[in-house]
Amino acid sequence: MLLDEYYTQFHHWLVNRGPSYLGGIIIFFIGLWFIKWLRNRLRMRMTRRQVHSSLQPFFLSLTITALYVLLVIWVMNIIGWEMTIFTTIIGAFSVAAGLALSGTFQNFAGGVLILLLKPFEIDDSIVAQGQDGKVVSIQMFYTVLITADNKTVIIPNGKLFNEVIVNVTREGRRRLDFEMRVGYSNDMEKAKAIMLQVVNTSKDILHDPASRVGVISLDADCVRFTVNVWVDPANFLVAKINLQEAMLKELAAGGINFPKPGQ
Repeated sequence: MLLDEYYTQFHHWLVNRGPSYLGGIIIFFIGLWFIKWLRNRLRMRMTRRQVHSSLQPFFLSLTITALYVLLVIWVMNIIGWEMTIFTTIIGAFSVAAGLALSGTFQNFAGGVLILLLKPFEIDDSIVAQGQDGKVVSIQMFYTVLITADNKTVIIPNGKLFNEVIVNVTREGRRRLDFEMRVGYSNDMEKAKAIMLQVVNTSKDILHDPASRVGVISLDADCVRFTVNVWVDPANFLVAKINLQEAMLKELAAGGINFPKPGQ
């Protein structure tokens, strides 16, 4: 009878395949519990190790997703389902996605490496990709700078990490260099003494290491003095403006004249 035939087939399937399905279901739920437990452990471990807050969700998501995929594949193998078609589909999708998102992956990898290796951090001033500014945000795909003239610059992390990065903040001080031109008719010792006085009395200057003022070159129309001082990186532009203005004012008050353009 048809009903007896169905019963016989079901009984045959239950005896031969039932234990595999039951084992697969048990493994599946045990795996779900283990992944949930592992997620909490990983979150606590990354917090203790002070992993960057932007990286924690990414690493958690990547690890947990990979574990879910492995769990499903393991259960399917236990049950006895063929994986050939799934492997083919996943492989084809991976190739297509890789070709379409190669630039995005490069920026993503650059962001991960920047957050891990920390060539710069938030509030550092850097020079990169022809831009000079303060880092205000480090995202997974791009980094945001604010320039001295208040422009927002967004740099893809792939390009940023693979090029030269100058971090002008990390060392805690930055050297400020500029030149002063003094005519030959002046008393050079007096001019140098005035410059040193301005440097030594400036509140914008760090006096360790020591500042330096001296003749850098002898031109046809003037003597060039170089001024090398150390300043706080965050105060670089203000220090440069204040120091040059004070130096011009004191040199003029001391009777030091400057060569005129074209002479």
